[in-house]
This record gives sequence, structure tokens and C-alpha cells, in this order.
Amino acid sequence: MTKAAKVIVLYYSRSGATQQLADAIANGIVQAGAEPLLRTVACDDQAACARDLVVEAEELRDCAGLALGSPTRFGHMYSGLQKFWETTSAEWLRGALVDKPAAVFTSSSSMHGGQESTLLSMLVPLLHHGMMVLGIPYTEPGLQQTTAGGTPYGASHVEHAAGSKLSKQELTLATQLGLRLGQAAVKLQQE
Repeated sequence: MTKAAKVIVLYYSRSGATQQLADAIANGIVQAGAEPLLRTVACDDQAACARDLVVEAEELRDCAGLALGSPTRFGHMYSGLQKFWETTSAEWLRGALVDKPAAVFTSSSSMHGGQESTLLSMLVPLLHHGMMVLGIPYTEPGLQQTTAGGTPYGASHVEHAAGSKLSKQELTLATQLGLRLGQAAVKLQQE
């Protein structure tokens, strides 16, 4: 019996929107027949980090893929996630993440809050680790229908005045990104 491909959904969420995106991505990973591991990083605000376990280096080495998510912080990822990546030199030297699929996701409180630059900046450590980056293709109808979050670079949520609840398109796009990531992880694990 083949082991299910384990895909880490590594994120930090303060107000809950990024966590909702993580959950939708995890749902898509399950639909692909893979196993999502919802993880976070050590952080100062324990209430924001209470639900999911802190990621361990061994999980990073053993994963079949990874989704990285953060709220937008002035066009960059949350500093705790950056700090985590700065501790992964041993995995980088081993090539632990080389040729594994990866995707990114984010949330912000405003339409021009820096989502695309956050998504692009989150790709940098993944590319340095040799991961294969996946986005959301323009053939996905939700990208044409959304009036809030969702980009070809990754799933996203824009709060506006609507609060942290994801729109229908944001939820669909995040689930589709998870499905695509899970399918890639399963296929690559079988090779």
C-alpha cells in the first residue's frame, strides 16, 4: 500500500482569513488524494498560533509538497515565517525540498494592500530551496469572476468591509490551488 503524499500547509494567521485560505487549500489537497499537514510557526501571539502544530524540520524534509501562507505585512510575509525560513539552511544544503511542488497564499485588509508583492516575495525562499512553483492558471473561471482576492501567483483574500469571511470565488480559487498542488505531489511521489 502506497503512503499518502503529505503536503504541508504552512501559514500564520492573525484575524482568521489566512487560516480560512489554509483550510480551503487543505480541502483541495484531500480531494487530490493527498494528506494535508496544517502547520504554523512559533509566534509571539499564542492565540493566533493555538490551533495547529508548529512545523518541524523532519516534516519539511519528508513532505511531498508545501503551501506557504501569510497575511500581507507591507508587501511581505509575516516576520515569523521569514525567521523560520532563515533556520532551514540544513534542509537547503541537503536539497530536502528540491523538485517538490509549492504554492503560496495571502490575505490583506485592503485591495491595494500589497498582496501580489507578498505572494512573489514568499516564492523567493521556495525557489532557493529548488521547489517547483505552482500558481492558479487563467483558465480557472474564478480568476475572471472575482471582485476580491485571487491572482495567478496564488490564492488570496481581500477583506474590504466584508470582514474575514472568504468570498465564493476566493474559497473556490484556494480549493483549486490545493487540488492542483495535491495532484502534483501525488504524481511526483509515484515517479
